[in-house]
Amino acid sequence: MYGRRLATIEEIITLVSPDSDDELATLEAWATERDLPVTTVEVGGDIENVYDDGTEYLGVTLGGDGTYLEGVRQFSPREIPLLGVNAGTLAFLASVSPDDLRAALDEVVRGQAVVDERQQLRVEAEGLDSTGINDVMVEPEPPENPHDRKIARLQAFVDGEYVGEYEGSGVAVSTPTGSTGVALSANGPIHHPKNNASLQIVPLHTHTMGVRPLVVDADTEIEIVAGAPASLLVDGGRAHTRLATDDVVTVRGSDTSALVVNTSYDDDFLTSVSEKLGWGIREDRHDTGKDGVTATAADRGESTAHRARAVAQEAARAAGQPLLELHGETESIEYKSNKADIVTEADYKADNIITTAIANEFPDHGIRSEESESVAGESRYTWLVDPLDGTGNFAHGNPNYAVSIALLEDDRPVMGVVYAPETDEMFSAVRGEQAVLNGVGISTTDRTLLDECMLLSGYDPDGAFLTHCYRETRGVRRLGSAAMNLCYLASGSADAAWEYDTHPWDVAAGVVIARAAGATITSADGSPYDPLAEASRTELIGSNGAVHDTLLDHIADEQELQVTEPGTAD
Repeated sequence: MYGRRLATIEEIITLVSPDSDDELATLEAWATERDLPVTTVEVGGDIENVYDDGTEYLGVTLGGDGTYLEGVRQFSPREIPLLGVNAGTLAFLASVSPDDLRAALDEVVRGQAVVDERQQLRVEAEGLDSTGINDVMVEPEPPENPHDRKIARLQAFVDGEYVGEYEGSGVAVSTPTGSTGVALSANGPIHHPKNNASLQIVPLHTHTMGVRPLVVDADTEIEIVAGAPASLLVDGGRAHTRLATDDVVTVRGSDTSALVVNTSYDDDFLTSVSEKLGWGIREDRHDTGKDGVTATAADRGESTAHRARAVAQEAARAAGQPLLELHGETESIEYKSNKADIVTEADYKADNIITTAIANEFPDHGIRSEESESVAGESRYTWLVDPLDGTGNFAHGNPNYAVSIALLEDDRPVMGVVYAPETDEMFSAVRGEQAVLNGVGISTTDRTLLDECMLLSGYDPDGAFLTHCYRETRGVRRLGSAAMNLCYLASGSADAAWEYDTHPWDVAAGVVIARAAGATITSADGSPYDPLAEASRTELIGSNGAVHDTLLDHIADEQELQVTEPGTAD
């Protein structure tokens, strides 16, 4: 969830419309109290002059929908999340009231807001290449003589398939966000805009009763061919051009989404539609918006471990975003000389997101992270965090790395979350319950014969585990991430796993998940495994349970043989 990442913003860029002085003063006073820099750009200016790649920004627009659309145009290509404040007279997109500005901003920096991805469109025509969040309008040019014909003839194609000719006032191609404007007035459908990847073609004032709007997937290529000179406008004219006869307009979904920040102080979409359009479908019923209906976790009777899992999953997914962004840079020529800097930055950003989310939601809990100073708690709960398990893989462009987050209750692991950003695999478990992968239950294999088993190995300094087990099994693989080894054991992708040397933050989450999936976890001598042991080296053997004793006996026999026959391991 991107919203958790908002807790780590470093600077605010604000697009300000005229007559927004009071709102700007409120924003600047709030930011000063929190030592957050605010950079102001007047509508019509370019944020490129103040933008610094690598800084975690929040974009804020102060004005109406026109200011908001300008914010989308400038913030979206830079993947800056946008909070719209309604300082205008009538706004549909910018929905935070100035009276709620401080409270909404507090929610944002606590990482408790939600970031929705809004589909944008990309339009290309002669002399124009632009993106928009609302719509593309193709309309006839006004004739010099007002008595002349004022219609457009437009040919439409969808992925090369001929749709037909629209004869009327023009055509609108809109996104789900733009479906409540011109499209609705032309009898088009309303689309819920949240995470909705679609486009719709809406003919305007056609001269044929049977013509209806057409909804297509955002990957579809839409072509509009002008039968006469026409005007093309994107988002109400923020980009525009003149079309000549036979010019082709190409529209498809943009690869870049608009990142829209929603707080509990925003009206939800359906509430806004109902109020602004005067719908009667909510008459005599209570508002179903967020106010007054959001129960707390305690109200729902959730345990601390279950609340912790929800927060950990959101934090892990949010931390995965900067890891994905920076991972792509590790193999580029530009960055080969400073990979260590990239890994350090990745560790810092992921750790900052996770520990900030935990501190905001559980201020009395302790936190132990591999990458930051420990925080002592006042409760019996402590978190173990490894923001980047598999650092070596990450540095070399290998996709086998993960985020590992565990919760301890009185030094006993009770919740674990492991997230692999490259494959979008979210493993999680609460002690005593079933382990899940992306919400679906998982379990270990039931193989009993060692020669049918696939094994995973951690760091193996002298090759002993590989030597002892390779010939007797179907193979030994090394992924380079202890957390992922345990999760793949849990999900049945391997039958056993061995780790030479473990640290609590590397394995605590994976141990909870593997045990919840049915795995047996012990030390190499078969004694109980304690991820918090203070020993200089803590060895781990994990298996599906059915093959555990056989594997332990085999390792013990091989070690005994090595002692009685010196030199045989060389």
